[in-house]
Amino acid sequence: MPQLSEHQTAAVAVIGGGPAGLMAAEALAAGGVRVDVYDAMPSVGRKFLMAGKGGMNLTHAEPSERFLARYGARAAQIAPLLHRFDAAALRRWVHELGIETFVGSSGRVFPSDMKAAPLLRAWLHRLREAGVRLHMRHRWTGWSAGAPSTLRFTTPEGEKEIRADAVILALGGASWPRLGSDGAWVPKLEAHGARVLPLEPSNCGFDIDWSAHFSGRFAGEPLKSVAIGLQNGDGSVDWRPGECLVTGTGIEGSLVYALSARIRERLKPGGGSGTTILLDLAPGLSPERVLEEVAHPRGARSMSSHLQSRLHLAGVKAGLLRECVSKEDFAVPETLAGHIKALPLRVLRPRPIAEVISSAGGVAFESLDAHLMLTALPGVFCAGEMLDWEAPTGGYLLSACFASGLVAGEGALAYLAARG
Repeated sequence: MPQLSEHQTAAVAVIGGGPAGLMAAEALAAGGVRVDVYDAMPSVGRKFLMAGKGGMNLTHAEPSERFLARYGARAAQIAPLLHRFDAAALRRWVHELGIETFVGSSGRVFPSDMKAAPLLRAWLHRLREAGVRLHMRHRWTGWSAGAPSTLRFTTPEGEKEIRADAVILALGGASWPRLGSDGAWVPKLEAHGARVLPLEPSNCGFDIDWSAHFSGRFAGEPLKSVAIGLQNGDGSVDWRPGECLVTGTGIEGSLVYALSARIRERLKPGGGSGTTILLDLAPGLSPERVLEEVAHPRGARSMSSHLQSRLHLAGVKAGLLRECVSKEDFAVPETLAGHIKALPLRVLRPRPIAEVISSAGGVAFESLDAHLMLTALPGVFCAGEMLDWEAPTGGYLLSACFASGLVAGEGALAYLAARG
């Protein structure tokens, strides 16, 4: 790790108190500089704590090649960050904080108590012991005109100007703005020549125009043991099994989140008309077997009772068939069986970015050097979700935030050391 000599002194401002910013602060403090962390919220790590409410998923234990592939089009840019601080290194770091971890049945890695708060408390204690100072309710408003090394903040005490020898920006994307990530930094960086791709919803649900009857009856119902299919240009279909949830406005849940980037991109050319995805309500059965069961003589039973008896299709799955299949098609066994295996759902739009798990877009890696420094703003580094990458849930989001924070912090040390 780069480290300044004993006679050197430097002050570095870290703006943003999430995992990326705090990891950058830790690297900087270890390198011997004065570190001040500024955050607009009353306390740091608010989104980190929110993410831990359902069980703190830190990272994933799958092989590195498969892990890296989760970052899709930005895998090549994320690779050197994870090479510096991969999933195994993250687990060791957590253990050094006195927090044990375990690998769940799905390969996801959790703290032994499944909670985020004890980890954050231990981390903040270590940072304070290292001399890192935290400044809450400090909202960054940009740089002073004519003084690019001077940062401006609004605080409860009024406007402040603070000089820094280097700056780490870890301001998040635009999801959950009430927790601090509001994307307000975008025009500030664009005004200084940084290329920023539009912030978009990621790991998100999608709107579907349900009837009032269906949404009123089935909103909140889980869809278990299903698969979602996305059609390719050659007519083939990519299927992914899992679980999701019917909402009052559409669908969401882990299976939908895993496909959200692809669905979102398919919506763009539609100009508001939406795109069609396919839902397999019986992924464990072949089309031939489903047709055989649907066509089986049912006597005096209704088709709904017949489907429940032969295929265990009841509740929300049966409701979806009634919602999306016409009465005429419902009466034709071949057509009904085809819909059970590939029910078309017209998806209209992603949910608003303010309510989704994460965001895509952000500072283009092409605007950064290998140390995550903005080429248009020497001495200014970017880390975390404000960079242009996205990944599914499963620990991949946090892993890249931690890794990019460490790389940015070490990059700032190298920058200061080179300046002498």
